[in-house]
Amino acid sequence: MPEAAKTEAARNDSVPTGTAPSEVSKPATAEFQPYIPAERTDVAEFTPKAISIGVLFGIIFGAATVYLALKAGLTVSASIPIAVLAISLLKKLGGSTILENNVVQTIGSAGESIAAGVVFTLPGFLFLSTDSKGSSFFEYWTIFTLALLGGVLGTLMMVPLRRSLIVKEHGNLPYPEGAACASVLIAGEKGGDLAKIAFQGVGFAFVYALLQKIVRLIAETPALVTKQANKFFPSATLNGDITPEYLGVGYIVGPRIAGVLVAGGVLAWLGLIPLLASLVPADTIASQLVKLGYLESLTKAGGPGGWDPVAHTFRDTATAIYRAYVRQIGAGAVAAGGFITLLKTLPTIVSAFQESLASFREGVGAAAQKRTERDLPITFVLFGSVGLILVMAALPFLPGSVLGRLMLGVLIVVFGFFFVTVASRIVGIIGSSSNPISGMTIATLMATCLIFIGIGWTGDMYQPMALCVGGMVCIAAANAGATSQDLKTGYLVGATPRAQQIGLMIGAVAAAIVIGLTMKLLDTPTAELQAQGVQHMIGTDKFPAPQGTLMATLIKGLLSGNLDWQFVLVGAFLAVTMELCGIKSLSFAVGAYLPLSTTAPIFVGGAIKGLTEYMAKRKGEHVEDSELGPGNLFSTGLVAGGALAGVVVAMLSVNEGVNAAISKLSVEQALHHAVGENGYQLIGVLAFAFMGFVLYRISRRPTQA
Repeated sequence: MPEAAKTEAARNDSVPTGTAPSEVSKPATAEFQPYIPAERTDVAEFTPKAISIGVLFGIIFGAATVYLALKAGLTVSASIPIAVLAISLLKKLGGSTILENNVVQTIGSAGESIAAGVVFTLPGFLFLSTDSKGSSFFEYWTIFTLALLGGVLGTLMMVPLRRSLIVKEHGNLPYPEGAACASVLIAGEKGGDLAKIAFQGVGFAFVYALLQKIVRLIAETPALVTKQANKFFPSATLNGDITPEYLGVGYIVGPRIAGVLVAGGVLAWLGLIPLLASLVPADTIASQLVKLGYLESLTKAGGPGGWDPVAHTFRDTATAIYRAYVRQIGAGAVAAGGFITLLKTLPTIVSAFQESLASFREGVGAAAQKRTERDLPITFVLFGSVGLILVMAALPFLPGSVLGRLMLGVLIVVFGFFFVTVASRIVGIIGSSSNPISGMTIATLMATCLIFIGIGWTGDMYQPMALCVGGMVCIAAANAGATSQDLKTGYLVGATPRAQQIGLMIGAVAAAIVIGLTMKLLDTPTAELQAQGVQHMIGTDKFPAPQGTLMATLIKGLLSGNLDWQFVLVGAFLAVTMELCGIKSLSFAVGAYLPLSTTAPIFVGGAIKGLTEYMAKRKGEHVEDSELGPGNLFSTGLVAGGALAGVVVAMLSVNEGVNAAISKLSVEQALHHAVGENGYQLIGVLAFAFMGFVLYRISRRPTQA
C-alpha cells in the first residue's frame, strides 16, 4: 500500500487485515475472509461523497453508452474504468476507503448496463408498423419508466439469488469482471497512474472529436466508391467513420471479434451490394423502398440513395440497395445468430435455473447477522415485484389497456425472473461481455408474440405491447449481469450487500433520467434535416440502432406478417454458414447489418491490439492484463471522450442559433477550395492514422509488474 493510502487508512482507522490481493480469485474455503472482514463496522462505505460520485459516473457512462450503442450496436464494460477513475478522483477529494470506491463503481456501472438494454430494444418503437402508432410511445416518460422499472427488476431479482450464486458458488463461478474489479480496488496504489492514462484518452478523444465535428478539420467519413456505371464492380463501397470511439472499441474487443465484425461488412458492401447493383434495375430497387416506407412513391424524388424519378437512377445506388435488401438480410442473420447463441447456451440456461432455484429455496430463510451477509429483505423483493405489475397497469402512457398492461407486468416478472437467473449464472462463467442478452430478448419476444397469437392479439396495436415485454426483460437481464459482477466485487472486498443493492437502485434512477434525455436529444434532427422531411435521427445512417430495428422486424413479422421472408432467410442461412465454419455468427451478423463505415474503423482498432500483442510476444515482454493494460485504459478514454463529445455536439446542434455559430467555425469549405475533396479526405485519413499511432505507442509502454 502506498504512503498516501496508508495515511488515509490510518486516519480512518481502516487498515484491513483480510485477504491479500493475490488471493481474491482462489476458490472459496470455510476460512474465506474478504479484504475488509465482516467484523469491521468502522470503515466508511455508503457516504454522500461516494453516492454523488457514483451518480456522476453513472450519468456520464450512461450517456456515452447510449451514443455508442446507437451508432455501432456495441457497448463496452464500464465497471473497471469507473473503479480506476474513482480511486484517483476520490483521492483528490480528501481520500476514501476501499468500500467507498466500491460503492462508486457499483452505482456508476448501473448506467452502462441499463443503457445497453434500453438502446438494444426501445428504439424499435420507431420501426413498428405505421398503424401500430409505435413511434408515439418513443417519448421521454415512456423510455424513463421502462428503463427504471427494467433496471430495478434486474436488481430486485438478484437479491434472493446473491447468496446462492455469489457466496455458495464462489469457488465455481469466477465472475471475471467482478474479480478483476476487486483486484483494481485492492491494488489501489495503481489507481493514480492508470487513471492518468484513461484521462489522457478522454482528453485526446475530446479534442479530436471537436476538430472533426465542429472545426471540420478532419473529414468524418472518407470513402472510396465505384460508380454504378462501372462495368466490373458497380457501387462497391469502402469507407469509415474515423472517430475515436470506434478505434477504442476495436482495441477493447480485440482482433478476433473486430475481424469477424468487419467480415460481415465486407460481404455486404463489397460483395452483395455490387452483385445486386449488377442484377436489379433501379426501378425495382425504388419499388422495394416504397414498399418498406423509405420512399413515398416512384414519382417523388428523395429517399435513401437519392432517387431521381425523371432519370430513373439513384445518386447513391449502394445506400439504396443497403436499405432495400441488405438490411433485411442482415436482420435475418442477427435474428438467427441470436437464436443459435440461445440454443448453444440452453443446457447452461436449464441447469442454471434449476440450481439457482434449489439454492434459493435452501438459503431464503437463512439469518444474516454479519455485516457482509445483510441483504435487502425478501419482502422488499416480493412487494417490489407486485408493485411493478401495478405500476405497469396504472400508467396510461404505456401501450395497451389497463388489463393488457396488467398482463404485460405479469409476463415481465415471470420472464424477468427466469432470464435474470440465467444471465447471472452465465456471466459468472464467461463474463458480462459474453452475456447473450440478444438471444434471450429474441426468445422473450417470440414467446410473447406466440402468447398474443394464442389469445387473438394479432393486430398492429399489440406490437408496442410486445416490445415493452422484450425491452424490459432485456434491460433486466443486462442489469442483472452487471449487478452480479458488482456483488462479486463486493463479496471479495468485504462490502455490505444491502448498501450495494440500494446503490444499484440509485444508479438505476440516475441512469433512467439521463438515458431518456440522451436518446431524445440524439433523435432530434437539425432544422436543415427537418426541412428535408427527416423526423427521427435514430434509424438513419448516423444512428442505425441495429438491435432495435431487428426487434421491430421480428415483432412485425410474427404479429402482422409484413416481412420479406426471402431476404430474412438468406441472412439466417448466412448465420448458419458461419456457425458451420466455427465462427460466432452473431458478431458476423451484426457486421453484415451495420454500414461498413462503422465496422472498418473498429477493425483498425482491433488490428492495433493484435499488433501490440504480437510485438510483445516477439520480444518476450510481459503482457499486462488486458483490462488494466495502458492500451485498454487509453482506449476506454477514447470511447468515453469521443462519445461525450458526440453528445455535446448533438446538444448544441439542436439550437438553431448555436448551430449557426458552430458552422462559422468550420474550415471544411476552405480546405475543399485549397486541396480539393480528395485532399480533404486524405487529411482525415492521416489524422486517424496519427490517432492509431498514438494508441499503439501507449499500448507498448512498459508496465510495472
